[in-house]
Amino acid sequence: MSTQAGTGWAQLRQQARSLETQTEALFHTYSQFSTPSTISPTPTDEEKKTEAQLEDILERREALTSRLSLLLSSSSDLTASALKQNNLSRHREILLDHRRELARLRASIATARDRANLLSTVRSDISAYRSANPEAAEADYMLDERRRIDNSHSIADSVLSQAYAVNENFGVQRETLASINRRIVGAASQVPGINGLMARIGAKKRRDGVILGGFIAFLVLVLFFWG
Repeated sequence: MSTQAGTGWAQLRQQARSLETQTEALFHTYSQFSTPSTISPTPTDEEKKTEAQLEDILERREALTSRLSLLLSSSSDLTASALKQNNLSRHREILLDHRRELARLRASIATARDRANLLSTVRSDISAYRSANPEAAEADYMLDERRRIDNSHSIADSVLSQAYAVNENFGVQRETLASINRRIVGAASQVPGINGLMARIGAKKRRDGVILGGFIAFLVLVLFFWG
């Protein structure tokens, strides 16, 4: 009897896990019906079919958990009963979460459909109004063009203002660098012997340049004649 009960428990749990997986797959399909770009004004046959499948699977899972509960209450193995109780609690939690998810998706689809229908109605009313009032439609078009031109002017003014600010900043930086250079030159001229030292440094650099140039020329000639 215990072996038969264990086999029945395992089979029912396998069915429950399989239905949970199927529920997840159907949720993915059902959620696609709330996409604003593809939502239909009324529920399509495929949407109704998917929703019906979800409701059917949830009811079947509810029946399975009831059968698992009956098997558990008739079990005499206390150790096994504790483990089975945890398994049963987990199946009930997942079932409850999936019922909540179905309600959430159903509300999301309804909200998306109401929004899409409202936008469609507003667009239709605007089109009908413009068709019946061509002068008003032309005036609206001219106002839209004026707003676009004003926006373009605002953007151009903003870019020019930034360019002027950058140019002014460069001018300030040039004046600052020139002032610093004048102060350095003035300070250097007041230090005794600084001009002579700078002249000697410059002469040494020129001499080193001449020596280096001569050495390079010598190497080029050596390579030329050696080759």
